[in-house]
Amino acid sequence: MGQMKPSRLNTDAADATCPAHAPKDHAKIPSEKIGVLLSNLGTPDATDYWSMRRYLSEFLSDKRVIDYPRWKWQPILQGIVLSIRPFKSGAAYKTIWNNEANESPLMTITKDQVAAIEKGLKTEFGDRIMVEYCMRYGNPSTKSKVEKLVAEGCTKILFFPLYPQYAGATTATANDEFFRALMDENWQPASRTVPPYFDDPAYVEALAQSVERAYAAVEKKPDILICSYHGLPERYLKEGGDPYHCQCQKTTRLLKERLGWDDTQIMTTFQSKFGPEEWLQPYTVEEVARQAEKGNKSIAVCAPAFSADCIETLEEINEEIKESFEHAGGEDFLYIPCLNADPLHIEALLGQIKRNLSGWV
Repeated sequence: MGQMKPSRLNTDAADATCPAHAPKDHAKIPSEKIGVLLSNLGTPDATDYWSMRRYLSEFLSDKRVIDYPRWKWQPILQGIVLSIRPFKSGAAYKTIWNNEANESPLMTITKDQVAAIEKGLKTEFGDRIMVEYCMRYGNPSTKSKVEKLVAEGCTKILFFPLYPQYAGATTATANDEFFRALMDENWQPASRTVPPYFDDPAYVEALAQSVERAYAAVEKKPDILICSYHGLPERYLKEGGDPYHCQCQKTTRLLKERLGWDDTQIMTTFQSKFGPEEWLQPYTVEEVARQAEKGNKSIAVCAPAFSADCIETLEEINEEIKESFEHAGGEDFLYIPCLNADPLHIEALLGQIKRNLSGWV
């Protein structure tokens, strides 16, 4: 190994030794390892006003998320939006908060995913690979986890944004933050990023089996399955060439083909619209009402763009969108949970990790 700042290395690690042929006074350094860093969107530390404000300020200040000029957007964000929205968002988080662990469901599920992935990698590769997770917004930060992996001797890091479909506002900004963290390292580890996996057969199979299990558990089969993806401004697609819309449509098509269904049994919609401009359509909250009005009184909704249940699924889909459906005359609303730490999902994620570790292990 070459020279690295001793102060940044965990010289107390059990496997720390002096390099061969080094002077006697050379600092001990840990043995070389490979880091796998999983990244998800983020979560506030708590549901109170200031915790929510910090989280929302970081999230909504990201140019990948809101691309308005800073001089125009920041006064609106800091003055109007963050004076009101933290109260509303905090109230929503309170309805789904994991009070026992004092954390959001996204955090709880991410920890479960990491534990399962770590176990799977350890079975095959032993202690050579370290698995950590970070959040693009909030804690634990990407920077803190990159620093930890480097300090523990990781000379290679595989960065995995947990978004099946690529979007500038999700995958790209997660990668941006990872690269920014690397900029502060004097000795940068070799790095790779995992590409989107929207058409991975193992991922589609996990989705399909989750739908089949949900349908088998209810007496009345839903009239239609709504695949609700997180939305984006339509402009991002038309002006920037973002592939997200196409990748979402392909995921739904592959799911339909795997289930053996026709076009009347499944459709793609988009949720979580924010701001005045047009977003990708149809909007989930409006489409479920239209389905009820046209006679489809029993529907199911799944969220293939989310690797873990979060505020957008547990609160928005299972409360706001469900309410829209029932208000329009709908009767039976079935929310199919995200893949979370389902064994088939973990196998799909492990498959992605192993393929992208090729040549390193």
